[in-house]
Amino acid sequence: MKEKVGEVFSIATDNAPVTGCTISKEVHGGRNGVIYFSLARNTDISAEIFPYHKLLIVADGSLELYGQDGYRKALGIGDCISTPTDTPVGMRTDSGAVYTEIEIRRSDIMNEAIKAGEVFRLTELVPYAEGKIVNMDVVHNDKMKFVVMAFDEGTGLSEHAAPGEALIFALDGEGVIGYEGTNHPIKAGENFHFAKAGLHSVKATKRFKMALLLTLE
Repeated sequence: MKEKVGEVFSIATDNAPVTGCTISKEVHGGRNGVIYFSLARNTDISAEIFPYHKLLIVADGSLELYGQDGYRKALGIGDCISTPTDTPVGMRTDSGAVYTEIEIRRSDIMNEAIKAGEVFRLTELVPYAEGKIVNMDVVHNDKMKFVVMAFDEGTGLSEHAAPGEALIFALDGEGVIGYEGTNHPIKAGENFHFAKAGLHSVKATKRFKMALLLTLE
């Protein structure tokens, strides 16, 4: 994954739009590619047909999806959508937008809570539970897992290593990421990248929600 390792960063800040331009940056290739997009105000990506879904996660600004027969979906910061397949879908913005796009193949297993073409929020997929950690697989296959987690205050994951790389999206509240012996406070809107086999832990200093994209390619 072409992303900084072992430090808190912001996809929105690091990929600020450039006046008059649309910019894409591939951070992971393979079957489930991951791309950051930056759209300046009053720009668009024309409608195209794809044989796979695109899971969009808006980090900053506002975005509108558009397609045939009056299809329109407005997204703001924190909103997500799984685009429909086999029909033209485009993206445009009046104010500018930064978002992450994850390619989702039709053979991938998508949670029933996600409906293609409908806007949703990762923070609303899982509730907080007293003294517990609540997990939900959003989508997965044998090479990738995208999961959202809700940590009650004081709960956490003890130090461990993953068999692949992982990209964290902090969604709500505050926590501490331990990585290779160093603690990194993290809050909603920030991100973190674990290298393969990097020792890490997660602790909720307040109630804390995050999404984790694990890639095994």
